[in-house]
Amino acid sequence: MKEHTILVVDDNPGDAMLTERAFRKSSIASTLMIVHDGQEALDYLWGKGNHAGRDLRDMPALILLDINLPRVSGHDVLRRIRSDPRTRRLPVVMLTSSCEDGEVGRCYDAGANSYIQKPIDFKRFVEVAHELSTYWLTINESPPAIDR
Repeated sequence: MKEHTILVVDDNPGDAMLTERAFRKSSIASTLMIVHDGQEALDYLWGKGNHAGRDLRDMPALILLDINLPRVSGHDVLRRIRSDPRTRRLPVVMLTSSCEDGEVGRCYDAGANSYIQKPIDFKRFVEVAHELSTYWLTINESPPAIDR
């Protein structure tokens, strides 16, 4: 089975660690690439900054994107992903603690594929990670890559 890369964009080290543990327990073959702010996510996707020289043909199979990020917000990262032909088809799941009114609609309007509020209970978080992995990495038919 092919191992997929999941790009996790989360500025909270504790949440990033929980996400990593939850996905490891989900038993779906995946590698997590964790970045801690919106600018680093953009640098990773376009092979700039600390990620210069990265093979841009190897895009993540899934992006888990927090909303409230330093330097570049999750909303702006999502808009940039959707505005570039090389990344517009990447599945983006907003995985966030935010539950503000209107936030869900705003994310979908910007092109999110899904919006999930982070479970507080770790056992439930593991279940969500497994469900996300199962759906996005094994059940969902990914669109073909766009030639770069």
